[in-house]
Amino acid sequence: MDLCRSCWFTLEISPVTCLHLIWNAPKLSPDCVGGNVRSCDGPSPSALWNCTSLNLRSAPGSRHQRRRENRNRRETSKYSQNRGAMSRSIVRQSKFRHVFGQAAKAEQCYDDIRVSKVTWDSSFCAVNPKFLAVIVESSGGGAFLVMPVSQTGRVDKNYPMVIGHTGPVLDIDWCPHNDNILASGSEDCSAMVWQIPDHTPTRPLSEPIVTLEGHSKRVGIVSWHPTARNVLLTAGSDNLIIIWNVGTGEPLISMDDHPDLIYNVSWNRNGSLFCTTSKDRRLRVCDPRKREVVAERLAPHEGIRPMRAIFTREGNIFSTGFTRMSQRELGLFEEPIALLEMDTSNGVLLPFYDADTNIVYLCGKGDSSIRYFEITEEPPYVHYLSTFSSKEPQRGMGFMPKRGVDVSKCEIARLYKLHERKCEPIMMTVPRKSDLFQDDLYPDTAGPEPAMEAEEWMEGRDDDPVLVSMRDGYTPPQEPGAQGGQEERPGLTA
Repeated sequence: MDLCRSCWFTLEISPVTCLHLIWNAPKLSPDCVGGNVRSCDGPSPSALWNCTSLNLRSAPGSRHQRRRENRNRRETSKYSQNRGAMSRSIVRQSKFRHVFGQAAKAEQCYDDIRVSKVTWDSSFCAVNPKFLAVIVESSGGGAFLVMPVSQTGRVDKNYPMVIGHTGPVLDIDWCPHNDNILASGSEDCSAMVWQIPDHTPTRPLSEPIVTLEGHSKRVGIVSWHPTARNVLLTAGSDNLIIIWNVGTGEPLISMDDHPDLIYNVSWNRNGSLFCTTSKDRRLRVCDPRKREVVAERLAPHEGIRPMRAIFTREGNIFSTGFTRMSQRELGLFEEPIALLEMDTSNGVLLPFYDADTNIVYLCGKGDSSIRYFEITEEPPYVHYLSTFSSKEPQRGMGFMPKRGVDVSKCEIARLYKLHERKCEPIMMTVPRKSDLFQDDLYPDTAGPEPAMEAEEWMEGRDDDPVLVSMRDGYTPPQEPGAQGGQEERPGLTA
């Protein structure tokens, strides 16, 4: 018995040798030739399983060796092909993998807008297919600018603004059921509902159609119900949530379950529940008609900085927050589903969710980039798609409803980025060669028609949004008999 010093395998000095004599023939030492097996310049001891017996007649360069080498090459080639196929199959298939963002040209932006500098983590911008609204700097009270989306270019410094609040405006939100109705919340402890005329106003708008007074401190959040007409939610720094019937101006529901400042509120798809995040580091799911918290989670993100949370189409909750080390973090919660660390920036991540594509766009205040992710039912559930980057930091962001995008250009989302002195549209597009309508990109989307009345919702009815087709693009509905500022108020009925 003798030992191959390379592979530490016991060999007999009979006409057998180690397989390394064939695989490493050019490295054979003189002692390995002629059956005097003393050393073999083969693999490391970890390759012990490769050792076997082989007839010495398979000498280097012989016919047997060439056959074996050819067979090994065929097997290696087959393995490489299989491995390549496996690698290709591992790549996740998605029609949104190549979505890219593109900023509008200079002439398509809105210039000379003095964006508000108030300290509040709001988006400062709201947009629908007809109007763009931006909270602006003003003296002697709060104001915001409302102008037609089509009116791009430089904004005249004397352009009439909405000036009804006596304190800085903190949040604005367009009614999903009437593109001329806008709600606003302010530091003056009130919320107001405004009727915006279709024509360009000649003087500032100072008279709201409804004033909602029920909070003892500033109103930082206003949010319309997604399916019920005339239902508006407000949340204030008094830790109180009030749900109003703006048709009558009366409160329907009041909830005081939050012991600390409320950061944000988000309705689910049919408006039966809403989720909240607050300064006490808790994520809550509330049933407003039962006036109770039905689910609660302590510290979904371990950091103490502000969180944001929204409902997804499937009923899960997507949230953004910070880790204990102040890294920004996103999460998808059911129990929970996914948690992903991002970066160490200080800006609060504002999530904008498209239920039709299941894509969420994350815009950090003070950032110069927009990250977007696709949410699926397969692990890891939250899939990074890409990042749109620009040079200037963003002061706020608006998100166009799906019915306002350009289907002829395969545009699936449009965001309105607020700079210090302008607003810049950013289009998110799926590259397609065909000019035909892309059915897979544009399922039926939520339209402007409410699914029910406020009274029906209060009685316990739940309905999903009324859907409309996007095949022919979107045209804002014309109310019969509507002329300028004297039009009917279909979104506000007593």
